[in-house]
Amino acid sequence: MSQEERDKPLYMISVAAELTGMHPQTLRVYESKGLVNPKRSGGNTRLYSQADIERLELINQLTDEGINLAGVVRILDMKERAEKREAEMEKLRDQVRRLEDQVHELQMQKKITALAPRDGSADPEQVLRGLLGGGGL
Repeated sequence: MSQEERDKPLYMISVAAELTGMHPQTLRVYESKGLVNPKRSGGNTRLYSQADIERLELINQLTDEGINLAGVVRILDMKERAEKREAEMEKLRDQVRRLEDQVHELQMQKKITALAPRDGSADPEQVLRGLLGGGGL
């Protein structure tokens, strides 16, 4: 499921409460404390996304383990920051791979250019021997 699909507001508070096993009032309290931020419909009805449901399930798990809401806030913040950093690192890894490919291509072009004179006077057999035995490819 894409992030866009996970963020789509779908569930009214009664459905979100049932899906998470929480009381609707608990969801309202969590919203007031900034732990979850459901979207609002045109009629001001809270609409929870799948991402909201997953976040509420994590909050439920953490509080069941005895972590207070201040600790939950800290954990959620650290989790979000770690996810952002991981996404940044993946983007940088992709960029490094592209740059490595470009450098490799430039090195290959340099080797090929060094083997063939620009005036076209090179003997093809000599160029081939240079490629195969003279430290070329």
